Amino acid sequence: MSVISQVILQADDELRYPTSGELQGLENFFKTGEQRTRIAQTLSENERKIVQEASKELWKKRPDFIAPGGNAYGDKQRALCLRDYGWYLRLVTYGILAGSKEPIESIGIIGAREMYNALGVPVPGMAEAIRCLKAASLALLSSEDALEAAPYFDFIIQAMS
Repeated sequence: MSVISQVILQADDELRYPTSGELQGLENFFKTGEQRTRIAQTLSENERKIVQEASKELWKKRPDFIAPGGNAYGDKQRALCLRDYGWYLRLVTYGILAGSKEPIESIGIIGAREMYNALGVPVPGMAEAIRCLKAASLALLSSEDALEAAPYFDFIIQAMS
């Protein structure tokens, strides 16, 4: 849910007009719209590069993942991992565009730990994969844009930790 929807629904639930603080929050949301769009565009246009760089770094740190018996051993398993990395990167862009972590939580985090545990995928390994995605992504952004994007990756990392 976007910041705009949150403000409107909260005010409506309480049968009131938005407060001056809420309106200031909306003003800030609009002011950062161009930046949020630019970040999402950079991440989406570079998804393949980001996923490749992040996975290369992850396999370097955790070669046991791609070794025989590892969760990413073999072409099929590795492809599934890379698919998930792209999916999490897409979730980050949704959050950035919305200016809220709520889309990440409602679309992707609720139940993710349980799903990975049920599949035998090491959840700490997924947190490490998101750290690698974060590093590869932020390397493509200006320092100001990286500051804006980082908390969305951190939100997923925290949920996986």
